[in-house]
Amino acid sequence: MTPLLPEGFRDRLPPHADAAAAVEARALEAARLYGYERADPPLVEYADALGSRLKDGALTDAVRYVDPVSQRTLAIRPDVTAQIARIAATRMGHHPRPVRLSYAGPVLKLRSPELAPAREWRQIGCELIGLDSIAAAQEVVAVAVSALTAAGASGLSIDFTLPDLVDTLAAGPLPVAAERIALLQERLDAKDAGAVAAIAPDYLPLIEAAGPFDGAIARLRAFDTGQVLASRLDGLAAIAAGLGEDVTLTLDPTERHGFEYQSWLGFSLFIAGAAREVGRGGTYAVMHEGGAEEAATGFSLYADAILATAGTADRRRLFLPFGTPAEAGTAMRAAGWVAVAALTAGDTPEAQLCTHLYVDGEARAL
Repeated sequence: MTPLLPEGFRDRLPPHADAAAAVEARALEAARLYGYERADPPLVEYADALGSRLKDGALTDAVRYVDPVSQRTLAIRPDVTAQIARIAATRMGHHPRPVRLSYAGPVLKLRSPELAPAREWRQIGCELIGLDSIAAAQEVVAVAVSALTAAGASGLSIDFTLPDLVDTLAAGPLPVAAERIALLQERLDAKDAGAVAAIAPDYLPLIEAAGPFDGAIARLRAFDTGQVLASRLDGLAAIAAGLGEDVTLTLDPTERHGFEYQSWLGFSLFIAGAAREVGRGGTYAVMHEGGAEEAATGFSLYADAILATAGTADRRRLFLPFGTPAEAGTAMRAAGWVAVAALTAGDTPEAQLCTHLYVDGEARAL
């Protein structure tokens, strides 16, 4: 039998589609209360523009095609962050800084990762553009936690990383040949002690400097004898101190996967019941015309990963028998009921997936 949809794509049917919309709405409302206003960029842009607004943000996961109208190459967005960066740098370039923007929408990946076979995802996120400070990072992390909590997630944990750690050390106290930095980063990320020892043995302590936050940051401070990382570590400590005890914190300073364009701070978000992270965030640079850079901090959540742990809410639907006055249905809906009216005499509560029946002016459980 021929598949109805390509591999990596699926229909979201009721009640799952309603549950997904609710997750999105609650997360965006939590962000709105912090001052983040929604932007809604298009699904498709010129490929050269989409790939140029994030420093070091290559457009490797985008599906491209030639526009029959303009004859230019278009790209279906694989990530919304680059579009928000474009908006902040152009359409809202005149806006007082920092700019706080939120967003939600589908993204399309050219290839799906092994642990997440879907190619189309729903992405929710926030970006704070125009400020690089501990206060800005604290706010963004707090908004991410609030959004996940509002979406119904529990068992929150955050794994922090320092994406530019090796670059910073290699340019200072622990020099590494430029052509070997990428390999060193890759081997540190993989926790390959043997390879790290062969490339740059002075970096071996970084493999051990991972784990629960307090112990890991203490090991990093002991490693940082020249105080090159002091400001970053102080910033991490301040961000951690602002989070409640209900959030579990870990630190993996050399984690690079998924943080290709982040600068001094990166973080992954996890929740109970999820097999992988449900979001990522960090600091990065927005590119303006002429090469000027602007600091930004943000996060993205993956709605499907959150929904997989939250499940769907129980349906609570009221059946209005055939002939029930329209004003009765209006009154019950005003009271918060999902009221489904029978359109034929033979309709039944079971056929309409109803849990309650309207009888004598009130709802009775079936």
